Amino acid sequence: MELQTQRLRIVPCTEELLSIILTTEEYKIGPHITMYLEALKDDSSLLGWGVWFVLDKEYNTIIGDIGFKGKPNSENIVEIGYGMVPSVRSKGYATEAVKKIIEWAFSFENVNIVVAECRDDNVPSIRVLEKLQMKKIGSENNLLKWQLEK
Repeated sequence: MELQTQRLRIVPCTEELLSIILTTEEYKIGPHITMYLEALKDDSSLLGWGVWFVLDKEYNTIIGDIGFKGKPNSENIVEIGYGMVPSVRSKGYATEAVKKIIEWAFSFENVNIVVAECRDDNVPSIRVLEKLQMKKIGSENNLLKWQLEK
């Protein structure tokens, strides 16, 4: 399973991939990846509904990660999250990756809504979500809530 854009390869995180992929000093494996890999051991149906690595096609290095915070819920909603290394920010990579992963999610019948959260002072992330035509649906504790319907 792999998604591609003009500049990116987006691949689901697995232990096997993690052992062969080239990382950079900028990209660090966070606790969310370890937690996802542990959950994946117990439930293989989580593959795709967790962390995906975003790789620069030219160098085949991880420039960020993206993904879902679990499988679609009973209301056919999934939540996305993403982060890019500092050196590639403001170059459209996040928008490119998020757009592709939303398209992937919407290809499933049991996904009708994609939601996201970001801090109200995270201007770059706000721009990404606006470019993807997500609608701001509220805020709570300095977090903006966003939604996109199929």
